[in-house]
Amino acid sequence: MENDKKKFDELDEYIKTIHATEHELIAVLHRAQHILSYLPREVQEFIADRLQIPVSKVYGVVTFYSFFTMEKKGKYVINVCLGTACFVRGADKIMKAFEDRLGIKNGETTPDGKFTLSSLRCVGACGLAPVVQVNGKTYGNATIETVEQILKEYEGE
Repeated sequence: MENDKKKFDELDEYIKTIHATEHELIAVLHRAQHILSYLPREVQEFIADRLQIPVSKVYGVVTFYSFFTMEKKGKYVINVCLGTACFVRGADKIMKAFEDRLGIKNGETTPDGKFTLSSLRCVGACGLAPVVQVNGKTYGNATIETVEQILKEYEGE
């Protein structure tokens, strides 16, 4: 709980530093997600209170934009692109390989909190299809065999 208090204090300091108003809501949400890794109800209520806006407005923004999440993510977020170019080149098989290897489904987090597996519709790297991203690092021309290599890179950390 003490760690959460420090994180809320850090967020509060950010809000004060930029003299945030409701017009900076998205910037505040980005900072909050960076600090806390997700935006549960308590965080949304905190932000609404600090910006003096209804919680419903904060919730509306959080649920509208796909880059915000209300669920805690793993230390490493694996995104498999399932856009057309990636899908045609076997991204569905790569997703299945990650699911089998991690023992979770798309949208889930491993019990140890290390990995979250999710999908994207397009990362704009169609020439590298199929594409996998881990915390923003892009792996192009992915294959079922590279799934193991990608995971080994992060399992030891």
